[in-house]
Amino acid sequence: MPLSSSSVTEETPRRCPVAQIEPTVWSLFGHADVTRALLDPATYSSAVSAHLAVPSGIDPPEHTDYRRIIDGYFAPDRMAAVEPKLRAIAVEMLSELPAEGEVEFVSQLAESFALRAQCAFLDWPVDLHEPLRHWTRRNRAATRSKNRTAMAEVAFEFDRYIREVLATRRNGNDTDVVSQLLRETIRGRHLTDEEIVSILRNWTVGELATIAACISILAHFMAAAVPLQTHLRMHPAQLPAAIDEILRIHAPLLSSRRVTTAPLDFGGRTLAAGVRISLNWASANRDERVFDNPLEFRIDRDPSMNLLYGAGIHVCPGAPLARLELRVLMEELLACAELAPARGRQPIEAIYPASGFASCPLELRKR
Repeated sequence: MPLSSSSVTEETPRRCPVAQIEPTVWSLFGHADVTRALLDPATYSSAVSAHLAVPSGIDPPEHTDYRRIIDGYFAPDRMAAVEPKLRAIAVEMLSELPAEGEVEFVSQLAESFALRAQCAFLDWPVDLHEPLRHWTRRNRAATRSKNRTAMAEVAFEFDRYIREVLATRRNGNDTDVVSQLLRETIRGRHLTDEEIVSILRNWTVGELATIAACISILAHFMAAAVPLQTHLRMHPAQLPAAIDEILRIHAPLLSSRRVTTAPLDFGGRTLAAGVRISLNWASANRDERVFDNPLEFRIDRDPSMNLLYGAGIHVCPGAPLARLELRVLMEELLACAELAPARGRQPIEAIYPASGFASCPLELRKR
């Protein structure tokens, strides 16, 4: 029977420091152990993939050089420039929803907003929307089935899309993200096509799936908490903190991978060098030793303890864009509508290793 994302999280042993989850993979569950791994890239290497993964699968010093380039694309001035585009997308999509009645938030809002927002950030043409939508669904199915052949085919298909975009931008002086990446240099040379494709794959795979999951999680949570909706309309400055706290409770991304470079001890269990490790974000962010009553929403929790976007050198470079997208959409949603649980239909949770909801019907009434 397939596991939902929440059942995987809730059935994780709270006090167990490490457990074998696959024949060759061990998982860390506690906040302290996960944080230690995030802050010690020398002992917990990110070089776990057989394929180039820039920058998430690269260790220092190369990682530092890539991050120096990538972080600039999420700088405050760039976020300020893209915010009006995101808001226009949000307003347009919300205006297309019915004035009152049931809305299936995953298919009618979350997936499409994530796709359109990412294409707006990248300045990708509208004719890429449908191929990317198709690719995202195929990628999700392949990942869930763990069919390596299907996963390779989906990756090749994505690479083909991106290389076509690169070909159209190569000799121009455009200011879109892809054109700028083509002009970037690292250690005295231009980025290769393989490196640019990897960067864009990292951004796109992470954004489309995770942002869609975040939207469904936020809408579902707020639909069940009408007083919170009212509070945030009255105190909109608290919305970013509320979003991060909701996503701490219900993680949109469940884990990430590392490999040990030295023997390590966890409560008497010794793991050798070369062991693959899964850092369980969802469990760490519900660790009752750090978060009192961890399933309770508290807007005043210490944000520095929330591992939603990671920590250390591999903290998510796209976090500023993700936070902006979620804030803008939720601002517009709360301004124009009230949410409530659907009558007679329950949401269907995503199947592990995905998170969020496969289907999230909610009642919407425009204000």
